[in-house]
Amino acid sequence: MGIRSILSKPFAAYIAKETRQWSLEPGKFQQKIFKGLVEKASGTQFGRDHGFSDINTHDDFVKQVPIKDYEGLSSYINQVVNGQADILWPGKPAYFAKTSGTTSGTKYIPITKDSIPNHINSARNALLSYVHETGNAKFLDGKLIFLSGAPTLTKKNGIHVGRLSGIVNHHVPGYLRTNQMPSYETNCMEDWEAKVDQIVEETHDQNMSLISGIPPWVQMYFDKLKAKTGKPIKDIFPDFSMFVYGGVNFEPYKAKLFETIGNQIDSIETYPASEGFIAYQDSQVEPGLLLLANSGIFYEFIPADEYFDDNPSRLTIEEVEPGVNYAVIINSNAGLWGYSIGDTVKFVSKNPYRLIVTGRIKHFISAFGEHVIGEEVESAMKATCQKFPEVEIVEFTVAPNVAPKEGLPLHEWYVEFASQPNDMAAFEKELDLQLCNKNTYYDDLITGSVLRSLEVINLQRGAFINYMKSIGKLGGQNKVPRLSNDRKIADELIQFK
Repeated sequence: MGIRSILSKPFAAYIAKETRQWSLEPGKFQQKIFKGLVEKASGTQFGRDHGFSDINTHDDFVKQVPIKDYEGLSSYINQVVNGQADILWPGKPAYFAKTSGTTSGTKYIPITKDSIPNHINSARNALLSYVHETGNAKFLDGKLIFLSGAPTLTKKNGIHVGRLSGIVNHHVPGYLRTNQMPSYETNCMEDWEAKVDQIVEETHDQNMSLISGIPPWVQMYFDKLKAKTGKPIKDIFPDFSMFVYGGVNFEPYKAKLFETIGNQIDSIETYPASEGFIAYQDSQVEPGLLLLANSGIFYEFIPADEYFDDNPSRLTIEEVEPGVNYAVIINSNAGLWGYSIGDTVKFVSKNPYRLIVTGRIKHFISAFGEHVIGEEVESAMKATCQKFPEVEIVEFTVAPNVAPKEGLPLHEWYVEFASQPNDMAAFEKELDLQLCNKNTYYDDLITGSVLRSLEVINLQRGAFINYMKSIGKLGGQNKVPRLSNDRKIADELIQFK
C-alpha cells in the first residue's frame, strides 16, 4: 500500500464525520449559509438594487429577488466581465468559466475566491467518501487521468477565463499532480481527436488506476486503446479500479463501457456545473447523490410543473418531498442570485437528502402536450435494453416529427447501436410500451390515435461523434441533449441513417 492510500484513510474519516454533521441537519446549515450570503453581498450593486439590507427571511428574499437564468442576470454579469468590482459579489471574480449557451452565445460564469473550495473540495470529498465507506484506497497510488477540456486560460479585463475543467486542473492538489496524466502539453491540445490519440500514446503502458470523464468520451478513449493494443482495458490497466463520471446518466453507456473494460469496477457519480458543485455519490449502497448543503450555495427548488408560472413556489431544502421533479435554483458565493441552472432533480431520500438528476427544464418533448422528459426516455430505454440483452447503445436522442410524409405524427428515436436488437420491430414496440408506462399523457395520445408508436432511426457507427465534430463540440464537457422539442439535432443526424 502506497503513502497516498495510507494517509487518505484518516483524512477520509475526518471528512466523513464532518459530512455527517451537516448532512443530517441540512436546514440549519442552509440557513447559516443564506444569512452569510445576503449579509456579505448587501453592499454590492445587486445587493443594493434588491434591498439585501432589509432581507431577514427566505420569504423576504423571494419578494426581493426574482428567478433569473443567465440572460436575466446578464446585465450584471456583463458589468463584471467589463472589469467592474462589487457588482454581484464583493471584489472581482478569480475566474470566469466559459460555456456555450443555446440562446445567449458564450456565457461567462463567475468563480470567486470564496467559491473555488466548492469546486475543489467537493471533488476531493467524493473520493474520500468512497475511501471511508469501502476502505478501498489503492486507486490513489496509481496513475490518474481526468479527460477534460484544455487547462489553457486567457484573460479578460484582468480576470482568467477558461473551461471549468481547465480551471479546476490548476487546483489539483500537489500530492496528486505527480501521478496525474496526461502531460500538461497534451492536455492543452484543442483538437479532441488528436488529443485523445496523444493521450493513448502517453498512457497505454502506464499503471492507470483512476479514470474520470464524461462516459461517451471515455468510451472513445477506450476504443482507441483497444485498437492500438488489441486488449481489453482490464489487461491494459490491471489496477484500474475507479471510474468517476458526471454530466450525463451513466445507464445508457454502462453496458458498453464495462464490456470494453472487460469487467465491472466501482464508480462514483458527481454533479458538477460551472455554476457550482451540487452533489456527489457518497455511498456505493444507497441510491442517489448527496446534496452539498454546506458548500457556499443556498438552494431553492421549484416544482417543475410550476416552473413557467408567473409566481412559482420556491421551496427550501426542508420543504421538498421525494419523487417530485424540481428545477434547481442556486444563490451562491460566486454571486449568482435566484439563478436557474436549468437542471431538474428528484429527491430519493430526505435522511440525508440524496437526489437524482432527471434532465433539463427546457429539454422535453411536448409537441402535443405529452411533456416527455429526459428521465422518462432514459428509463424507457434502460428497461427495454434489459429485455433485449443483446443490445448495446452508444448514444441516442429523441425528437418529434409533427408532419411525417405519411401517417400520424410520432416520436423518432435516433439511436447509434454498438450491438443491434435481433428484432428491431419488437424492440420498437417494447420501447413504446415502456414510454407509455412512464408517461400517461404520451399513453393517452397513442391510445387516442393522436400519435402513432415511436420509430427507431438506426444510425451509422460514429454518427454522434461526427455530429458533435460538425458543430465544434467534440469532447471535453460537451454532451448530446437526450431529447428536444424541435428537429434541429434530428435534421442533422438523419444524414447518418
